[in-house]
Amino acid sequence: MNQNNSASSQKKTGSETVHLPFFGLPRLAVYIRPHRRIFVSMILTNMAVGLFDIFLPLFQSYAINHFVAEKSTDGIGRFAGLYLAFLLVQVIVNTISAYRCGQMEMVLGRDMKKASFDHLQTLSLSYFSENSVGYIHARVISDTDRIAAVMSWYLSDGLWNLCFVTGAVVMMVILNPRLSLTVIFLLPVIIAASAFFQKKLVRLNRLIRDANSRISAAYNESITGALTIKTLVIEDRMQKEFSSVSREMRQYSVRAGRVKALFVNLISFSGWLALALVLMQGGVLSRQGLITLGTLSVFMTYALKMMDPIERLVEVLSSMIQMQVNIERFTRLCSTQPRVLDRPDVLEKYGDSFHPKKENWEPLYGDIEFRDVSFHYDDSDELVLSHFSLKVPQGTAVAIVGETGAGKSTLVNLLCRFYEPTEGQILVDGIDERERSQLWLHSKIGYVLQTPHLFSGSIRENMLYGCETASDDDILDAIHAAGADGILERIGAQNQNLKDPLGRRSLLLSALDGQVGEGGDRLSTGEKQLLSIARAILVRPRIFVLDEATSSVDTETEKLIQKAISHIMKGKTSFLIAHRLSTIREADLILAVQDGRIIEQGSHSELMKKKGYYYRLYTRQFSGNTL
Repeated sequence: MNQNNSASSQKKTGSETVHLPFFGLPRLAVYIRPHRRIFVSMILTNMAVGLFDIFLPLFQSYAINHFVAEKSTDGIGRFAGLYLAFLLVQVIVNTISAYRCGQMEMVLGRDMKKASFDHLQTLSLSYFSENSVGYIHARVISDTDRIAAVMSWYLSDGLWNLCFVTGAVVMMVILNPRLSLTVIFLLPVIIAASAFFQKKLVRLNRLIRDANSRISAAYNESITGALTIKTLVIEDRMQKEFSSVSREMRQYSVRAGRVKALFVNLISFSGWLALALVLMQGGVLSRQGLITLGTLSVFMTYALKMMDPIERLVEVLSSMIQMQVNIERFTRLCSTQPRVLDRPDVLEKYGDSFHPKKENWEPLYGDIEFRDVSFHYDDSDELVLSHFSLKVPQGTAVAIVGETGAGKSTLVNLLCRFYEPTEGQILVDGIDERERSQLWLHSKIGYVLQTPHLFSGSIRENMLYGCETASDDDILDAIHAAGADGILERIGAQNQNLKDPLGRRSLLLSALDGQVGEGGDRLSTGEKQLLSIARAILVRPRIFVLDEATSSVDTETEKLIQKAISHIMKGKTSFLIAHRLSTIREADLILAVQDGRIIEQGSHSELMKKKGYYYRLYTRQFSGNTL
């Protein structure tokens, strides 16, 4: 069991049962406060709707007593006018109430999504490594949607039901205390039954949601892994696993349907029972002249209409209790602190990601020093780097090689300050990188990942992520420097009108509007990698990091990337991680890393002459074995 900051709240991680004071509503105050006028208006109009529904049967009582019982139509015109005016006001208040509920749901959900999304931008890389996309997506979308819906429609519904039940009981006591006891004595029984059935429904609905999540996961896996499924010939196994989960969901759904049907019929029976008791007792009182027919009709209306609001009130209360889980998960995300934090004085000088103070940013030249750096991840005490030291002068091309898990990617992630050393320092231009902001450092680094990522949109839009102020000429120059002209030529040739062929520059410019698809799926892996390199070039970085940039491309694309790398590394400090050792032969310095330590360093020719660890890696790779 985990204990959170509040002594009064507790959480069971297995069942996700959370108990927060006042249903966790104080935690939402910061998001409700800016829209308090909408919130208060929503509450007041819903309470007014409840009051209208309480007083409406009194018109019925008046009509029976004065027009039906008296067999007279005197004053019926004024009565009809007043009744219609009452209904008109009720419709207006209902409309305002519904509008305010929808408005509150929209603004609350929007603000919570924005707050969580903005906070995600500040979190360190470790958070995204430790939490799946599905988990984060559920916090930002599903939890906020649920909270917004409960705090608008469900809360309003609960207020209406509470007002109606309370008002109806008060009106019955005022009209006839003796007859009111006939209905009131049923209320505790209905409330207890509602709580019992609601508890069962909550448990079954949770099981249904879990089963539905597994069905969604099975769908996703069958689609994304379609090629693997077919090559392994496991369609039958996948179908059986899916059928098993589907049967489980069907069983839970049928059980929930049975419980719901029993519950609804019980509530319906209770309403008719209350009505029967009112008619029986009210008939006796009416014969004795102790109650009018109009008053009896009011009691009948209240008796029949009270049971459903009690059911809904228990359901709303249950929803608010369940909402605590959503609030807990949402607030846990928004209260997560980045593992890598800039000091307050650094933020004051350099600004943050949303408010950069670029006028205070010093230039970066590219002298890098690792000074006795040790590092381990938070979930392990095993050192990935141990007392690692290295000086890299400005303009040096450094290649890092080693077995998987040797610490290659950790080294560049520390350099980029995605993580911070457990011990030691990393100096940039002779200054500890913690003395400057992360944003300042990241803006000076061009990082090309092993698996390139392009955003949905056009090539131009993707390139402008590298530099928003870049002109078309700047974009074309960067693409040319990356050796990616062929991509634009191919796309431009597909789009141009053969009857009116474009000049080469116009053709390239038209290709910039070409759509790359979701995640760049309209392009090959090699094409995505070349455009990623071009985007990094557009940043005009002083430090380049290429993390196995050629590991997933064909030989021809590899040659283009090697040529681009050779061009862009000139005069810039560069760090290359590579499994294909042919791509790093021209590096100024090659580091052979093993178990977090440099065991060999030197140029390619120097290390080959030593016939040590690097020599064995190199010759083994070119003898046909895989590293």
